[in-house]
Amino acid sequence: MKDKKITPDKNEVTIISAGVVIEGKVASSGNIRIDGIINGDVNAQGNITVGEHGQIKGQINADNVVVGGKIFGTVNAKEKFVLESNSILNGDVITKILVISPGAKFNGNSKMSGNEIQNTSD
Repeated sequence: MKDKKITPDKNEVTIISAGVVIEGKVASSGNIRIDGIINGDVNAQGNITVGEHGQIKGQINADNVVVGGKIFGTVNAKEKFVLESNSILNGDVITKILVISPGAKFNGNSKMSGNEIQNTSD
């Protein structure tokens, strides 16, 4: 019997359900939805969605990050970071597009990456 190569599909979603607690790093070649708790870094080659009851304590790296729950740590979203109403971010964020909905709480610093502003007063 030959071993079949499994090629990851970037459109697939890994779901960390409510009631699940993970201690340690999580990595995915696709998208991740978190409704449980992760105490550790989360890296995705796709998007990360943190549900209303989801929580992450650690560093996050993904293309796009949407938060409805809580994050305690640094977020690096290559394209877009969204804090939905009633969500919490205690930490820093680096992204190209930052969206903070009314009612969201953001305690930290932000850095807008890409298209750096050039000083023309030389």
